[in-house]
Amino acid sequence: MARLRQKYCVTLTALALLIFVITVVLKTLTPDANSSVDAFGFVAFAHQRQGENHIQGNSEVEVLTRAAIAPNAMNKKAPEGKELSFDSGARDFPPPNYNIHAFYYTWYGNPQFDGRYIHWNHPLLPHWDPKVAEGYPKGRHQPPDDIGANFYPALGAYSSRDPSVVEAHMQQLRTAAVGVLAVSWYPPGMKDDNGESTDDIVPLILEVADKYKVKVAFHIEPYKGRDDTSMLENIKYIVEKYGGHPAFFRHKSSAGKLLPLFYIYDSYLQSADIWAQMLKPTGKSTIRNTPYDSIFIALLVEEKHKREILDAGFDGIYTYFATSGFSYGSSYHNWKSIKDFCDGNNLIFIPSVGPGYIDTSIRPWNFQNTRNRINGKYYETSLSAALDTRPQIISVTSFNEWHEGTQIETAIPKTGGQTAYLDYLPHKPSVYLEITRRWAVKFREDQVGEDL
Repeated sequence: MARLRQKYCVTLTALALLIFVITVVLKTLTPDANSSVDAFGFVAFAHQRQGENHIQGNSEVEVLTRAAIAPNAMNKKAPEGKELSFDSGARDFPPPNYNIHAFYYTWYGNPQFDGRYIHWNHPLLPHWDPKVAEGYPKGRHQPPDDIGANFYPALGAYSSRDPSVVEAHMQQLRTAAVGVLAVSWYPPGMKDDNGESTDDIVPLILEVADKYKVKVAFHIEPYKGRDDTSMLENIKYIVEKYGGHPAFFRHKSSAGKLLPLFYIYDSYLQSADIWAQMLKPTGKSTIRNTPYDSIFIALLVEEKHKREILDAGFDGIYTYFATSGFSYGSSYHNWKSIKDFCDGNNLIFIPSVGPGYIDTSIRPWNFQNTRNRINGKYYETSLSAALDTRPQIISVTSFNEWHEGTQIETAIPKTGGQTAYLDYLPHKPSVYLEITRRWAVKFREDQVGEDL
């Protein structure tokens, strides 16, 4: 019995020593609480911004960083690859795929950088029918706990002017293997209905993008008075001011020239005749065969827009909306015929994929257009449908359009007052970046295979 007790004591001592050694090792691997913002915005960002109540404590963060990656739910699987670390150096990022473009918004502001909240305080938009509008709440969101979004960003109610936020965004884009961000753009001095002028943010975007080997294209918004004359001036301004920057994106045209690429949102608002004045070689203000010649991509919403886009002289088509069934262009089952039309008319087809859609935080009556993320399955379905068309480029709606719930940017669980936000659980905040990465790798492999 004494010999048994002695053996038991030795075993207990050895076990205690082993636990102590493991504890010491794990402590040395814990990130420094004073480190700078990482790509997710948790840990370091949580400490730096607790004073703004953007993230309430660290308990949520610790749980989320341990959440499992979403399984690939599709029969047509993209390669899994290894799980990526967001606080690692650039050497750990996958190669950027310059045929994956993500729509990027710079209209967010907060008191620290902008003197007030911008866009996070988005108003609740009324229904166009006054009788229907009466049944829904009115007013404006009150950040930082109450924001105009159904999800809550891991970086909090951030400012697009915050260099650390831009840095984190570029890290997330690179982790997702996204090679090009298409920045939402208004001419200097112009803005959307709820924001401020943002052209002065472009230099910061370009500088940080270049650091991470990400390229920047421009997504030109439908400002008041936009026509062929003003657009020609816009293109000249962008090319002259930003075209010499190494992060400025150029794409090889069908003629083999490297040209700037511009997405034109709501291009259908101007007639084909107006666009043709700039885009057709015979137009009175043609941009063709000038130093400003570019690749112009029009938005396809209705089926009739295909012919109008062709007649206008555009170089390609994109579909933007992350809501299959919402429009002719955004419906996956139409993509094959759209691609055939483009192939037959020397147009680039750029299908737009997205992780889901929900905008009831700003349009509380628009629940019929909600597209549930289904834990990543919706996104995988759209990516699979896009790859099936064998496109040159795929666009992602969006990196950070939070108002419409199409973001792949990291989000966290949060409850603010009476608002309980949606989140990515049971998966971790990076799940949509990782899904994007897997399919970006598959897209690259498919394109390489076609070239052989």
